[in-house]
Amino acid sequence: MSRPVKWRKVEYVPQNVFFAPCPKRGCERWEEINLKVEELEAMRLKDVLGLTQEECAERMQISRQTFQNIIDEARKKVTTALLENKAISVGGGNYTKNVCHLTCLECGGETSAPYEERGVKCKHCGSEKLVCTKKLGCNIRCQSEESVQTEESVQIEESENN
Repeated sequence: MSRPVKWRKVEYVPQNVFFAPCPKRGCERWEEINLKVEELEAMRLKDVLGLTQEECAERMQISRQTFQNIIDEARKKVTTALLENKAISVGGGNYTKNVCHLTCLECGGETSAPYEERGVKCKHCGSEKLVCTKKLGCNIRCQSEESVQTEESVQIEESENN
């Protein structure tokens, strides 16, 4: 069984997602190369912002080796597109704007999930009773924490009344 792909945190998602060579005689339809959002982010952090590999990996919440693999692939794609007159489309990949770190109220296990994902379950016991452990802006989880606490409060109140 292969390891699940770890989500890559990105801070910038481009609005323009298609870049094509357009010679003076006019634009044509070009063969495309797909550049993943995390590949663009790796190049932005390293080549535009000038961060070290370690700083880039830390900001994307991945290992240095994974960062190196991502940026190598990104540079290969961009270079190929430039040399072979291919268009670049940006999209897809395994990225998130924020990685939420959650703790299960049932078993105490820890789970990570992208901020955008809904209906996250504990990877250890399958429970949906998860709470945010780092409070890093994962509003969806923090709201679900409030609802879980409310359910527990109701259960406690019911048992006190009986």
